[in-house]
Amino acid sequence: MANKRDLKKDINYVLGDIIEAVYVWEYSNTYKDTKKSEAIIDEAIATFDELIAKVNDRSVEDKKAHFKAINKELEDKGRALIEKINKLG
Repeated sequence: MANKRDLKKDINYVLGDIIEAVYVWEYSNTYKDTKKSEAIIDEAIATFDELIAKVNDRSVEDKKAHFKAINKELEDKGRALIEKINKLG
């Protein structure tokens, strides 16, 4: 499993790319309402905060399993956000 620094970078890159994709969608669809896309951005930011808090939790005994679970959660939530972006169009 990757170390804490790499996991934080992964979280930042994945969720940052998702937010960037929403901005690209908004720029490409200026005539559409942006309430749903703004909600996706808010959800991505909340997910970021939640996952970083879990990474920084020092009370965990088995760090390897903990980081693996966070990585899995990032993957699942990232895919869910991408599906929401795809449904915007």
